[in-house]
Amino acid sequence: MKSLIIAEKPSVAADLARALGKVPKKGDHYENDQYVISSAVGHLVELLMPEDIDKKKYGFWRLETLPIIPSRFELKPIDKTKDRFASLKKLLARKDIDEVINACDAGREGELIFTYIYQLAKSKLPVRRAWMQTMTPAGIRAAFEETRLRTAGQMSGLADAARCRSEADWLIGINGTRALTKRMFGKRAGNVASVGRVQTPTLALVVARELEIRNFISRDYWRITAQFGIANGSYEGVYQRPNYKKNDADPHDRIDRLWDKAAAEAVLADCQGNPPAAVTEEKKAATQIAPRLYDLTTLQREANNRLGLSARRTLQIAQALYEKHKMITYPRTDSRALPEDYIPTCKTTLQALEGNLAPHAQKALAEGYVRPNKRIFNNAQISDHFAIIPTGSEYKNLDDMEAKVFDMIARRFVAAFYPVAEYDVTTRISTIAQKHNFKTEGKVLTNPGWLAVYGRTSIDEDSANNSNAAQTAKSASAALPALTPADSNSAKTLDTKLHAEATKPPPRYTEATLLSAMESAGKLVDDEDMADAMKERGLGTPATRADTIDGLIYQKYMERNGRELSPTPKAEGLLEFLSVVGAEALTKPDMTGEWEYKLRLMEHNNYTRDKFMHEIVDVTKGIVDRTKNFEEDETTARVTDIISPTDSQPMKETLRAYKSQDGALVIYKVITGRKIEEDEIRQLVAAGEIGPLDGFVSPRTGNRFPSKLRIIDDPKNEGQKKVELDFGNKVDLSALTPVWTDPKTGEELCEAPTNYILRRRNEKADGGWEQTFSVGRLMCQKPIELDQAIKLVTEGKTDLIQAFISKRGRPFDAYLLRKGARIAWEFPPRAPKVGKDGKPVARKTKAAPDLTKATKIGDSKAHEGGTLYETTDSYIVAKPGANDEPRIVFECKKSICQKDIALTDVQQMLADGKSPLIEGFVSKRGSQFNAYLVLSKDKKKADFEFPPR
Repeated sequence: MKSLIIAEKPSVAADLARALGKVPKKGDHYENDQYVISSAVGHLVELLMPEDIDKKKYGFWRLETLPIIPSRFELKPIDKTKDRFASLKKLLARKDIDEVINACDAGREGELIFTYIYQLAKSKLPVRRAWMQTMTPAGIRAAFEETRLRTAGQMSGLADAARCRSEADWLIGINGTRALTKRMFGKRAGNVASVGRVQTPTLALVVARELEIRNFISRDYWRITAQFGIANGSYEGVYQRPNYKKNDADPHDRIDRLWDKAAAEAVLADCQGNPPAAVTEEKKAATQIAPRLYDLTTLQREANNRLGLSARRTLQIAQALYEKHKMITYPRTDSRALPEDYIPTCKTTLQALEGNLAPHAQKALAEGYVRPNKRIFNNAQISDHFAIIPTGSEYKNLDDMEAKVFDMIARRFVAAFYPVAEYDVTTRISTIAQKHNFKTEGKVLTNPGWLAVYGRTSIDEDSANNSNAAQTAKSASAALPALTPADSNSAKTLDTKLHAEATKPPPRYTEATLLSAMESAGKLVDDEDMADAMKERGLGTPATRADTIDGLIYQKYMERNGRELSPTPKAEGLLEFLSVVGAEALTKPDMTGEWEYKLRLMEHNNYTRDKFMHEIVDVTKGIVDRTKNFEEDETTARVTDIISPTDSQPMKETLRAYKSQDGALVIYKVITGRKIEEDEIRQLVAAGEIGPLDGFVSPRTGNRFPSKLRIIDDPKNEGQKKVELDFGNKVDLSALTPVWTDPKTGEELCEAPTNYILRRRNEKADGGWEQTFSVGRLMCQKPIELDQAIKLVTEGKTDLIQAFISKRGRPFDAYLLRKGARIAWEFPPRAPKVGKDGKPVARKTKAAPDLTKATKIGDSKAHEGGTLYETTDSYIVAKPGANDEPRIVFECKKSICQKDIALTDVQQMLADGKSPLIEGFVSKRGSQFNAYLVLSKDKKKADFEFPPR
């Protein structure tokens, strides 16, 4: 009889076949006298959707059919992989198979993949579990030793937790999304208010931070710095407020901040005239311990900070390093410790490390640094997985980013064994007029310890207080000149400056800081040990947090602006509605963290499945009940000071809009994806129009655009008024008032709603005028002044205009050029890139494709003035650029994820913003998937859009 081994993906099945005796391939599986080895391709089975349960009842979203709570959750094969499921079901039914070994990924999700396949196939075979921590041949063989294969009973807790996670997400997601979508959007097609057990509390963190920033009131304060001179040189000191006591109620208060300008100026006056300063100083030794080994969240956080990688991309790279290259241990872990019996393995791994890490690894071995240490080897801090470390496998051909992530992991592994870094801290107090103290601090690294692994020879303030010290660039602290006997403990005040500053709001979340917030369920904890203690109550798991963030962006709840994450008006509207209907339970990170904690208890058989699901059902019913029965009571609406033009009465603010009391005018708070602030509504009502305003979002392409807003009579409802967007496209040239006339040509420059328009007389044209040129009054969030528009007309080029904002939220400077009837950009020379030694470094320039050898297809409907070309490996859209050189504005590879892309699909995407559904893409994990290609927001590339499950 034989054992059937089911891996999670084909590449793993191939690795198992090689490691377990070079099992030969037979059809679509591997087989010898002992094993039959096959695999899934990720998830093959899913829960039935409501329309699968009862299409007539649940096919259309109706409030009266909610909540949907199945008495038993049934399963179905996923359509795109049903052939693979059928193949596994056939193998499970073979008469010569007497057991099945689950070799899916060692975690909750891997357990779910196997459990659902086994259940839907209705197999009765006994099950054992292979728990692989590394994908090296030795690691695989160790996992398949008889004594290490786990029984089904040992895995029952993990299987229950996996089912509960899946079913809880179904209950909360399906019921919450249907209820909230119907109440928020009614019958408006295309609008979905998606909610989830993890995604909504995560979104609440981002929205709460945005409101904190928006409502922040800045306060002015003053700082004083002084330059002192002694025999060995000069140094700077910062004024310290006397009798300062930390005020927990005011987090912005600091010892060096003065809140009263007069008091600051009085101190400054006392320091004028180069008075002498009495100098005292204190020296003390300090140490800094090496940072702990990586878990997935910490790796994602630091890769985002250091390399700018998204959490999802970091996970993909780590998975490739583990699965494809066999160079690191299992990455989807929340542990930062190793098993206590892992010391011999670590020594072997250190011995195998190559490159510039090898000398440091050899030193760790030679000096006996690898020894029992509870910060590194601690059975109490590992569960089914341990920290991410190298495996010692030979170095492979890694791409640039894979090499950088591997170096982070390997360098952290070596550094963890090294002794603490030691340094001397000198604190110097320079006192002017016997009462004004100025503090200066200098640090000198006396023993680099673990910092040597990172090539550090000095230490600065960040590295002394930041466990991620190694990620800061090499930098030396400002040298503090030493006092000598000749100074007689005195210094001369050379200069004193008063700095006017202001408090700043907290920064927006980046992926790095949001991962930290998710990890601690919203309670931001900087101390590593405290963070470990709270980890089991976090939002989601290390393996799912990246997908949660990407999902929120995909659903248009968040946007990436550079590295910052900011919520959209859709997100704020959802959170506001949840609050009003009393469904805040969905937004509470601590409650969701508590659920995650219970799932972890369940994995270890310390919490029952029935109890957990009963709690989830109760929460689901409560959310649906409150949402269904909510009625907006306009009698409690806030009365504003905005006077309506329809009845001369103050308008009222409701949940979604500002309304006149006679009901004739309704101004929604969100118009075409842009939130309209109350001050803007006040101006709109008073003047009848406002703008142009930037930040409106096209629902079709996702592109931002400027527009005016106007209040007009509603042609469909007599006596009613409405707000419309005015793009300035339909302009009666004869009705415009000129603001400038060209003395040479007589052409007149006029202000239209969104543009400056240049017109000239033409009796044959409608109204006797024709347009010869126009330029936007607002471009890339920067108002274009009239004098620059005139210069553009007369000279063909503006002055350098500063602080445009790109589509990625980055500021840039540029000239505007007039090229006939269109606008072009000219950018100033980029500042030279400076290396670590302070010297200029030549920038790498990417060679532009040679379009002379490309096939010209035709115009691109998505790019005005753009031409579509087909090269040997890409589809490219180019526009005329500087010096008549083609400027590439769009590029799409002809092969994406092992799928050849047809020209007709690209043409449809450029015409409609979306291709037909394309089948047969292959992911990096070997799973097949179907997707649409959609034009990205910036129209520079193609993105995936996935069909609804």
